Amino acid sequence: MDRETSDSRAKPGVLRRHPLAAGMGLVLIAATVAGGYAYWRADIRPYESTDDAFVDARQFSIAPKVPGYVTDVAVTDNQHVEAGATLFTIDQRDYRTALDQAQAQFNSAQASIQNVEAQIAAQHAQVDEAQAQIDQTQAALRFAEEDAARYEDLKSRGNGSVQQYQQSASNLKQQQANLAHAKAALTAAQLQVGSLEAQRASAVAELAQAKAQVDQAELNLSYTSVTAAQPGRVVRLSGAKGEYVQPGQSLSMFVPDDIWVTANFKETQITDMRPGQPVDIRIDAYPDHTITGHVESVQPGSGTAFSLLPAENATGNYIKVVQRIPVKIGVGNWPTDVAIGPGMSVVPTVTVR
Repeated sequence: MDRETSDSRAKPGVLRRHPLAAGMGLVLIAATVAGGYAYWRADIRPYESTDDAFVDARQFSIAPKVPGYVTDVAVTDNQHVEAGATLFTIDQRDYRTALDQAQAQFNSAQASIQNVEAQIAAQHAQVDEAQAQIDQTQAALRFAEEDAARYEDLKSRGNGSVQQYQQSASNLKQQQANLAHAKAALTAAQLQVGSLEAQRASAVAELAQAKAQVDQAELNLSYTSVTAAQPGRVVRLSGAKGEYVQPGQSLSMFVPDDIWVTANFKETQITDMRPGQPVDIRIDAYPDHTITGHVESVQPGSGTAFSLLPAENATGNYIKVVQRIPVKIGVGNWPTDVAIGPGMSVVPTVTVR
């Protein structure tokens, strides 16, 4: 026993006998471990993940455009509807009456135009008649001028009687007056046509106004049926039958079928993140469902930069904080057997390399 103890004390350790070789071995082991970890990070697990992510959508409020009493609620809470489906119906009686009144005014404006057009046609006939009267008077005036000239010639040679000369001169003046009267009648008839044309233009304007009132009344009547603009779900239903509602009053919230994931990655995680990269998504509520998607876009700026009160680093003491960058992730295979909507937590894992 003493011999063995003395022998072990006599032999030095490996580190003491080969210190240089032992040091190089330790360095080699450390380099191997570091290289293996780097290889594992870069090639075996080329992922970026975050738990700061949620289901997102452009939900909005369903509100009427016209006031009235709700006569029917065609949906129930959390119901899925297709585009164009009727959600609420407002009492239509007042709006149908307004439409009938507007239609009556439109018909009256059309009748006014037809009446003025008939007067214009009659006035054109009067213009033609006045023109014919002028032609007839001009013919009579030429005869009177020739007759007066003939009797004046006879008088100058002493062959004609004074009475005949005076009769022809009087007839000439009468025909001249008739021509002036006929021309004045033609001018008056033409001016009346212009007045009637102005009345027609006014009637046409009234018709256009009546048509606009009809269109507005039809729109108001159509607004009594509140419909879905796109497929989605009705949530937080508050409108009830018999309730009097005002324009803009919220009757429910609407969540479209088009939903996606908004993931807030650290700015140090988006170095290699690009649109189109595949994403594996685990939703907290349904961990047994496999959901896949892809990166659609990376917001050009941090979330705080677009907040209501963005950070102002130029004031006060500055402390560097790693910022979060919203990334939109599109999903093409949402599960149809479960309810998934805005705000639900998810954990996306993006393959970035």
